[in-house]
Amino acid sequence: MKAEHINPFITSAADVLAEMLHCELHRTSVARKMDYQPAHEVSGVIGLSGKASGIVVLSLDDNVARTATEALVGHRPKSIDAEVLDAVGELTNIIAGRAKAALEHLSMTIVPPTVVTGRNHVLGFAPGGDAISVAYTCPWGDLALEIGLDEHDAKPRPSVREWLAGNM
Repeated sequence: MKAEHINPFITSAADVLAEMLHCELHRTSVARKMDYQPAHEVSGVIGLSGKASGIVVLSLDDNVARTATEALVGHRPKSIDAEVLDAVGELTNIIAGRAKAALEHLSMTIVPPTVVTGRNHVLGFAPGGDAISVAYTCPWGDLALEIGLDEHDAKPRPSVREWLAGNM
């Protein structure tokens, strides 16, 4: 994984939280991701495909997820509910979308976000690729941006439909 592929996601996360939520992030560490478990109990997940493929995970602790939702919708959810899932999915989508624009040369498409909750959930990262975890703290608690992106050769992988059409 190349730094020039990771940096747009890092910049995007800080910009989105500052602009939309008035929340300043402070990076605490950057490390190679050694497992498949996100850092916190609420994870927005976006898949990417094109000349590079993989996933981006916005992993938030419970308080950060609920406070971010409060900043977006105007009231604080009492628990992780549908509004929190929508808010985390939307934040993840915006972060990935902005980063994708900065990585135009990779011709990536974004899969709609999924939000996974609960302690000890597990996600798969780029096949055969490395993943990076960028840990942050903010006034609301802790969060992490986890990126697993594998660049392919110049030609993007065929879609399932294209592969089937060529192999039937």
